[in-house]
Amino acid sequence: MAAAITAAAIASGCASGGEPDAVEPAHGQQPLQAPPARALDSYARKLGAAQAVRAAAAKRWGLAKTPLAAPPAPAAKPHITTRKGFEVKGQAHLPPVFTTIPTKEKVVFLTIDDGAEKDPALLKMMSDLKLPYTAFLSDYLVKEDYAYFKKMQSRGVTLNNHTLNHRYLPGLSYEGQRREICGMQDTIQKRYGKRPELFRPPYGNYNQDTLRAARSCGVKAVPLWASEAFADHMEWREWDRDLHPGDIILTHFRGREDWKGTMPDMVRRVMKTVTDKGYAVARLEDYL
Repeated sequence: MAAAITAAAIASGCASGGEPDAVEPAHGQQPLQAPPARALDSYARKLGAAQAVRAAAAKRWGLAKTPLAAPPAPAAKPHITTRKGFEVKGQAHLPPVFTTIPTKEKVVFLTIDDGAEKDPALLKMMSDLKLPYTAFLSDYLVKEDYAYFKKMQSRGVTLNNHTLNHRYLPGLSYEGQRREICGMQDTIQKRYGKRPELFRPPYGNYNQDTLRAARSCGVKAVPLWASEAFADHMEWREWDRDLHPGDIILTHFRGREDWKGTMPDMVRRVMKTVTDKGYAVARLEDYL
C-alpha cells in the first residue's frame, strides 16, 4: 500500500526535487496543496501497522480471516428514508424505519439487542479486533448489571433503546407504548448520561402509535435489520440470502443457554460471513 501511494505521489509531482509542499500551478490557477510523499508514506505505514495488530488479534481469537478495515466515515451523511412497505400513516413526519443504509461502500453494521448475556469475553474480543457495534438495550435485563454496559460504553459503543420490558408494542395503547419507550430513554440517560436517538421495537413490530411515542421522547430513527447472526448460522430477510452494501445485521446478547455457542462464537460466525463476502463492519452512527 505504501508503495502504491508513494508512486501516486511521484506521478503527481509531489515527490520530485525536494518534495515541495505544493505543485506549481499554471498561470491564473490557484496552487494545488499536495502533501509531501513522506506524509503519504507515514499514513500508509500507520494503516498497515493497524491492520497488522488486527491480524494478530484475529489469530488470537480464532477468526478464519482478518476483518477488513472500514473506510473513513462519510463526510456527508446518507439521506435515510423509510423502507418501502414499512410505512405507517403519517410516516413523513415520523422517524424513518429502515433495514439498510444507502451507501455504495462495501460496509455492514453489527447491532446487538436486549442485554441478557453479559460476557466479559465479548468486550475484550471486540476491543482487540477494533470492531464497532451498536447496542439496543432493554432495562429488565440490563438492570441485572448496569456496570457491564457502562464498560461497553467506555469502549465507544453507543447504547440505544429497546424498551423497558420488551413488550409487543402494537398490543399496547399509545400511553402504554410511550411508557415503555420514553421510560427507557430516561433510564439510559440516568445510567449512562446520554439520551438515545435510535430505537428498535421488540420483535421488529410497531404501528403508528409506536413511532409517534418514539418521536415524542427524542428518537430520530428506527433501524431494523436485513439479516440476523447466531453462533452457528445466519438468517436472511432478503430473497437472495446475501449481504448488500449498508445492510444492518441483528444479533442478541446470548450464550450457551440459548445458542449452540457463545458470544465470541457468534462474532466468529458473522465475521467469517462478512469478510468472505468482501465487506467491512463500520460504525452505524457514522452514517446517521
